[in-house]
Amino acid sequence: MTLAPSLTQKPLQDTHGRTIKYLRISVTDRCDLRCRYCMSEQMTFLPRAKLLSLEEIAIIAERFIARGVTKIRLSGGEPLVRRDVAELVQRLGHNIGSGLEELTMTTNGTRLAQHAEAMVDAGIRRVNVSMDSRDPERFRYITRHGDVAQVIGGIYAARDAGLAIKINMVALKGFNEDEIAPMLAWCRDEGFDLSLIETMPLGAIDEDRTDRFLPLTKVFDELGQQFTLARDAHKTGGPARYWNVDGTRTRLGLISPLTANFCEGCNRVRLTTEGKLYMCLGHDDQVDLKAALREGGTAGLDEAIDAGLFAKPKAHDFRIGQGEGPAVARHMSVTGG
Repeated sequence: MTLAPSLTQKPLQDTHGRTIKYLRISVTDRCDLRCRYCMSEQMTFLPRAKLLSLEEIAIIAERFIARGVTKIRLSGGEPLVRRDVAELVQRLGHNIGSGLEELTMTTNGTRLAQHAEAMVDAGIRRVNVSMDSRDPERFRYITRHGDVAQVIGGIYAARDAGLAIKINMVALKGFNEDEIAPMLAWCRDEGFDLSLIETMPLGAIDEDRTDRFLPLTKVFDELGQQFTLARDAHKTGGPARYWNVDGTRTRLGLISPLTANFCEGCNRVRLTTEGKLYMCLGHDDQVDLKAALREGGTAGLDEAIDAGLFAKPKAHDFRIGQGEGPAVARHMSVTGG
């Protein structure tokens, strides 16, 4: 697809004065795991005909880069289950140093061993791996059928290929809270970073999230009794706040959408695999970039992006409690991590 250059070069700024520098792209809503806090056991996925082509994803991403986005994260679902995703990674990687400062990926790690070297060759230097437990039985329970040994093997293969690793762990009361300190110790010993995440009320699932909600304020206080945690000014462009662990290079990140709202500094928008641009993870407002691109080319794409930025809300409204439904109907796998 060849597009005429657009005359629109307005900065990506919303009505609250926040500049958008970070685009998260869900390349597929499909996943080879079924994590209980993320998906229902029986999921209905989008028909393939409704998805953006990889060429369209690249065009949209490159338009965002031209307008000031400096970081792109590929996610899913599980991004590595999409056929030919390596071609997209290679194409976007060519933009590193020409507007794009960083290309990263969030993955569940099941296919990381097969793709790690190609990711490095394409310009990816670090990945986030979602892993909520290192215990085989717990991991199989939370993912409904996953093999944690396969994931850990992928993590080590990625490290050997030269990728920096950050583990993403959703803190779940009564399930993995006793594993959080051991996970941090393992990450420290292996040279990985760890980000802890509060469960978010996105999409209907088969459990009551209230029963699993674990505030990270409590977790941090308990970790502080076992580790020396020093505030670290490190930023990756996302919502995490970081602490240095025991004077090592390992960082602990906290992503706390409920106990420590991070919306004031939000610099992110999210593109779904269907081509919808969501301005906030916790709101349903969106614009259809697929239709805009197909009907209006670059000019139509710019107009839709501008409309989306105008509608970006000041903050999400996440709440977890008895009787509270999900903040939005869509599952996390639709919008990406």
